[in-house]
Amino acid sequence: MATDPAVRNRPARGRRAPRPSGDERELAILATAERLLADRPLSDISIDDLARGAGISRPTFYFYFRSKDAVLLTLLDRVTEEADRASSAVFDHPAPTPAERWRQCLDAIYTTFRAHRSVALAAAEARHTNAEVRDLWAGMMGTWVSRTAEAIEAERARGAAPPGRPARELAIALNLMNERVLYATFAGDEPAVLEANAVDVLLDVWLTTIYRTTEPPA
Repeated sequence: MATDPAVRNRPARGRRAPRPSGDERELAILATAERLLADRPLSDISIDDLARGAGISRPTFYFYFRSKDAVLLTLLDRVTEEADRASSAVFDHPAPTPAERWRQCLDAIYTTFRAHRSVALAAAEARHTNAEVRDLWAGMMGTWVSRTAEAIEAERARGAAPPGRPARELAIALNLMNERVLYATFAGDEPAVLEANAVDVLLDVWLTTIYRTTEPPA
């Protein structure tokens, strides 16, 4: 399944004007922000911290970003696009069995957000107060819900999954479960699923929900 056009064509958020994505100073700001977020919340990171870490002046920082919130938005944009590419590729090149396909999809999401956990956790906190972060996250979730619902409907159409509740409702519940479980795991909340077990646990719930069994037909 191809990536949702709304995701492919999503504009860069919070930057002064479109610039080549390979601009070294912009990338240095983003890398600094992600590194600092691993140790402290965005509220404790200053513009001077970001500029100093990127090896630029404060005025130069503002040439690229209006604020540190804009830096977080751009980081989140990049991570969600990476996750979307990885999960979309699973549907573009399906695995031999449904269980393997769903595992690959869940693993793509898990692996991407685990690699960028500081961005994911910062965004999860910021969306309660930042409408742009909230809208970006909602758009990402909407894409995954639609893709999941289409896949469930396809499995039902070919007789692999039994009929049941509307596919979209199941897709919403399953994706929201992913979101909460992974947040708790990455944040170290309690109770939380161990990182090593997260994909296996999620997969069991997905297969049971979609197929009424953890061993779907081939």
